[in-house]
Amino acid sequence: MCFSSFCFLTSTKAKLTEVLGQKNFTNSILRNVDKEEEKIVMPKLYPNSVLFTKWGDGLTEQEQKEAEGLFQIYGYNAFLSNQLPLDRKLQDTRDSRCLAKKYPKDLPSISVILIYINEALSVIKRAIQSIITHTPKKLLKEIILVDDYSNYNDLGKPLQDYIDQINKEMPGLLKKVRHTQQMGLSQSRISGWEHATADVVAILDAHIEATEGWAEPLLDRIKADRTVVVSPVFDKVHFDDLHVERYIPFSHGFDWAMWCTYEHFKNCWGKKLMCWFLHRSPSVMGIFAADRAFLGEIGGLDGGMTVYGGENVELGIRVWLCGGSIEVVPCSRIAHIERAHKPYAPDLSPAMRRNALRVADIWLDEYKKNVFIAWNVPLEDHVVDIGDVSQRKELRETLKCKPFKWYLENVYTSLSTWDNMLGYGVLRNDLHKSHCVDQGPVPGNIPILHGCNFQQPQHCYYNTDGEIIIGGITSHNYNSDRCLVDPGSGSSPALQECPLAKTNELHMHWDFKQGQAIINKATNRCLEIAQGANFYYELIIQQCSGQSWRIEHLVTSF
Repeated sequence: MCFSSFCFLTSTKAKLTEVLGQKNFTNSILRNVDKEEEKIVMPKLYPNSVLFTKWGDGLTEQEQKEAEGLFQIYGYNAFLSNQLPLDRKLQDTRDSRCLAKKYPKDLPSISVILIYINEALSVIKRAIQSIITHTPKKLLKEIILVDDYSNYNDLGKPLQDYIDQINKEMPGLLKKVRHTQQMGLSQSRISGWEHATADVVAILDAHIEATEGWAEPLLDRIKADRTVVVSPVFDKVHFDDLHVERYIPFSHGFDWAMWCTYEHFKNCWGKKLMCWFLHRSPSVMGIFAADRAFLGEIGGLDGGMTVYGGENVELGIRVWLCGGSIEVVPCSRIAHIERAHKPYAPDLSPAMRRNALRVADIWLDEYKKNVFIAWNVPLEDHVVDIGDVSQRKELRETLKCKPFKWYLENVYTSLSTWDNMLGYGVLRNDLHKSHCVDQGPVPGNIPILHGCNFQQPQHCYYNTDGEIIIGGITSHNYNSDRCLVDPGSGSSPALQECPLAKTNELHMHWDFKQGQAIINKATNRCLEIAQGANFYYELIIQQCSGQSWRIEHLVTSF
């Protein structure tokens, strides 16, 4: 994610040459020799690797092997990172209005916390250097490294040597906290907060680069209101060539599975506030700053979260419900590496599901069912161990936090409530229970019968309006689901966007009781299955023959 990048030179006389300004130069292999040489195009050893799609021309076979090996370990181009200077120059991506803004001289001090596990050493060093370079000395009290039980050798003595070198020049600036076992993101952030001593804590990933003027806008906002938790805008560092792509400011949200989402800025609230300097946000992502004492007063972070996922959504909900607010500050920007894959947890779903259900049980009141629906988990006897939540529920009582309904009505109004849901999960015919209704090929709008795999294309939903939604359900009222319709002729069912089906008065309403027929209310035809010419069962619509259906999970009996 940079607008100045470097390429590795294979000639014995070659050197690293800085290229300013344009992304398309970042893929170039430059040779500084006494006279121009023709480029030698090396065969690509890994043509299917996403690392080499836009980067890597001119690397020798040995260099390609090294680059690919490091890429598999880290999920980004550590080979290239190792060639770049630690203080590389990035283009200033701030809006011109930010450059003209002046800040008070008496801003609060800041402790910067960097969380990592098995990160590339050069990436950690560059994060540290960028913070030192771009944070005023009088504001930066300390940088705290939190190692969540890394086991790579270069994160031992080599990193400690670098820390000692920095501390020799700036005594006490760098501190390191190391866990004796992997404890996950939430507990790592807690560890950093516990060791912080400044007025404000900024909790960051270690695969970032701070940019010019990143700290002052955050500190200025917290100085004005200690109960606000603020987030910078994240510019994207591409995982392959490490160039920086400027992102426009968004607020942070989530879906009912507790996955983070970006939300377009709404109209500013309050006549004296300007969207370019701050904008409220329903939630917060993994990089944020807060008044250190206030963060403790509202319960810090939930140490009961495991591995990854949901912890930032939980914090955002809690801040809003318990007396604070969340804001994105567009004049503060952090360049953040977007990994191609997360090597420390290739499948995040089990941990994410567990954490999401924990958030639901503590904070979501009657709306917690929506998290179960989103994860296709039964409302009762789900056997997912969410840990002890008694202390967090006690915290909610102590802080006299608002109900979640207030949050939906006043903060996150675009989150659909799913109040009319009756059943969800896979939909199976009693004649052939090994096969499920499936959305079919996409693009396309013909649902099919397919061997049950219980994945999202087979997730169906039935509501009190008589709609059958197939292929997943959206969490926000600005998105559309696809509803099952009877075209009125022929034997093939169809899927149409629900608002379009309603506007065009398509036959989208069905009478369905669990264990009985699915009957279209307009045509009186039934959704059924039949053996085709190839003896495979097909999904059809025909005159009712008495077939029965069952949906996997019930919200209420119907």
